[in-house]
Amino acid sequence: IDFDLILENVKDLNVLAGEGISQIEHMPGGARLRLPEPLPLTLYQNGIVMFNGPFRPYEDPSAQQCLQDIMDGYFPSELQMHYPDGI
Repeated sequence: IDFDLILENVKDLNVLAGEGISQIEHMPGGARLRLPEPLPLTLYQNGIVMFNGPFRPYEDPSAQQCLQDIMDGYFPSELQMHYPDGI
C-alpha cells in the first residue's frame, strides 16, 4: 500500500469535493452558508475505518477496493450509495 500516494490523492479529492468552499443552504425565511460535511477516513497500521463504520483490515476485499480507488485517483466506489448524485 502506497500511503504517500493515498495521502496525496485524498488531498486532491478533497479539493474536487469543495473543501473549504461554502455552499448555500436554503431554509424557510432565507438561506445560510454551510461547509460540506467531512467524510472521516482513518488509516491504521493494519486497516482502515471510514465514517464511524467497522474496522476493516487491509486484507479485507472492501478495504482493498476502497484504497485502490483512492490510489487510482477516484472517490471510493462504495460512496456511491451515500452520495448517489456525486460528492
